[in-house]
Formats: sequence, structure tokens, C-alpha cells
Amino acid sequence: MTAPAHYVLALGGIVGREVLRFVHQRERFLSALVRPLLWLFVFAAGFRAALGIAITPPYETYIPYEVYIVPGLAGMVQLFNGMQSSLSMVYDREMGSMRMLLVSPLPRWFLLTAKLLAGTAVSILQVYAFLAVAWVYGVQAPPLGYLTVLPALVVSGLMLGALGMLLSSAIRQLENFAGVMNFVIFPTFFLSTALYPLWKMQEAGELLYFLCTVNPFSQAVELIRFALYLDVNLPALGWTVLALALFLGGAVYGYNPAQGFLARKTGGE
Repeated sequence: MTAPAHYVLALGGIVGREVLRFVHQRERFLSALVRPLLWLFVFAAGFRAALGIAITPPYETYIPYEVYIVPGLAGMVQLFNGMQSSLSMVYDREMGSMRMLLVSPLPRWFLLTAKLLAGTAVSILQVYAFLAVAWVYGVQAPPLGYLTVLPALVVSGLMLGALGMLLSSAIRQLENFAGVMNFVIFPTFFLSTALYPLWKMQEAGELLYFLCTVNPFSQAVELIRFALYLDVNLPALGWTVLALALFLGGAVYGYNPAQGFLARKTGGE
């Protein structure tokens, strides 16, 4: 029977490896910031005069467009990081390091959860770096909000990371996963409340409104948005946790060498 100390040691090793990889890959850190900052500095500036945001929870007054999209851009950071972390899993699986990890005596669900926690820790560091730049730029939330948003970032980061992990469990080759990322990231981001509130989407069409409502990324963004302004969106929390459970459960099944998606593909070759 595996001792509890082994679980702690494995968790520390997996998280430490992921953080060190992130620290040494400076271009990854810069690219994580360039995307949301480009939207904040360029896209939001262009829409500032044309698109005002009416009073809607959690905001208590009219707000500039930059204020509205910052939580969505924080979610964008976590979405891209979740996909990049899963891309590295596909790479590690091809190179063999992931295979060695998965054949260790520790339960597979624990190893995948530890990998997920490691990716989430990196995404939270990226989000806080983005929020710091946004603060300097003038988009400032309540000071306490930067603390209350942390649990929301943990839940949203885990859910988005589990989504990427689920995709990686069904794809064997690195180049295939890189292509699938684009088909997942952009619809997920644009069909959400990251850039526009739901009532704007409803004005555009009922189908668009429905897609934005059922999009798990929308729930993650709203969870971050409310937490950043000292409030809790319980429906968003519930749906995000549910999506996390489904995605993680699917990933654990997918990485099962006997019954998962990879086993089916290998058996068919």
C-alpha cells in the first residue's frame, strides 16, 4: 500500500516540475500576457466609445468596456494555459516521460489530478501578472477582490485544464492536438460572456444566447467576475464544478490503458 508521504512527494514533484518548466520558458510567460493585453489595449480601446455596459451584477454602476472584459481575459489566460499544459502532456507521452509517470504505483486519477493542479498553479500566476498590468493601466477592482478571486481562479483553472486533459486523452499525435486546440479555443472564447454580456447576445439571436449560456467557459468567466467584485455567483460555481467533474472523469477514463480512448485506437491499428 502506498504511504501518504509518497502522495505528497509525487504531488510536490509534479507541481514543482511544471512551475520550473514555466519559469525557464520565458516566451511562454510573455505569450500568455501578450494575448489578453492586446485585447485590453487595442480591442477595448476601439470599442470604448461604441459599447457601454449597462448596470448589471456584480457592477453597481455603468462601467467602461475595459472593466467588463478584464475577467473574461483572465479566463482567456486560463483557457490557453489549460490547452498548453495538455499539449505538453501529448508531447511528454510521445517522448516517454508521461508513460513512466502513468505506470508508477500511484493511482492514475491522483497523477492526473496532480498534473491538473500543477497546470492550474501556473495559470493563476499568469492571471495575477495580467491583473497587475491591468491595475497599472487603470482597470482596478476592489483591493480585497484580488484575494477573493483566488478560489474562483482555482476552480475555473481546474475546469479548463480538465477540458484540455480530456482532449489530450483522445489524441495521440502532437500535430493533431495543436490543430484541435484552435477548433476548441476560439469557439469557446467567442461564444461566451468574456467579451459581451448575455443580454447583448440575446439581442443578437436566441441561438447565440443559448450557446453562450451552456458554454462552461461562460460560467467560469462569471465566477471570476463576481469573485473579483466581492460576490459569489452560486449557479456559475455549481455549473463550473459540474463541468470539472465531467471533464476530469472523462480524462481519467481516457488515460486508462485498458479501456480508454488510446486503448481503442491502439487496438484498431
